[in-house]
Amino acid sequence: MRLFHFSDDPDIAVFEPRPVLIPSVRPVGREWLNGPLVWAIDGDHDFMYLFPRDCPRILLWGTPDTPEAERRRWLGDWRAVAFVERHWLERLEAETIHRYEMASDGFEELKDAGMWVSSRRVVPVKRTAMSQLDQEFAPRKVDLRVVDNLRPLKDLGNTGLHVSGIRLRNARDWE
Repeated sequence: MRLFHFSDDPDIAVFEPRPVLIPSVRPVGREWLNGPLVWAIDGDHDFMYLFPRDCPRILLWGTPDTPEAERRRWLGDWRAVAFVERHWLERLEAETIHRYEMASDGFEELKDAGMWVSSRRVVPVKRTAMSQLDQEFAPRKVDLRVVDNLRPLKDLGNTGLHVSGIRLRNARDWE
């Protein structure tokens, strides 16, 4: 199991548990996820974080319950799709981010889109600088789709696909 954390900071020697900056509404019994934690993503879902930090994006992939017609319509032959607004493309092509690899010891799987958390400090085992992020998707069988605005995709949650929205507060006309 490979776990990663992505950052624009190239000098992280230790990840200390910290609360999320903007708490989310959590289901009863899961409020602790807003508390001090170290977050990581597994290798199958790392494409969700191949973006500049504040870049809004919508990511989708099929689940065992996704109807085949919906899968073909939205994914085609791709494993997943990542939507990003056009005005972020230049930053996606130019910015460098850092992928920190972490040992899986001490992490708890959330069973939600490849996310893992640890309540203990974590020392990364490796750091890899990643540039030309737009080139990282196709080798992972993820289709990067550039759109003028993410708002028309707001209703994707009504499909049988898994839909993850990240940093949508930064999307144009989201509210």
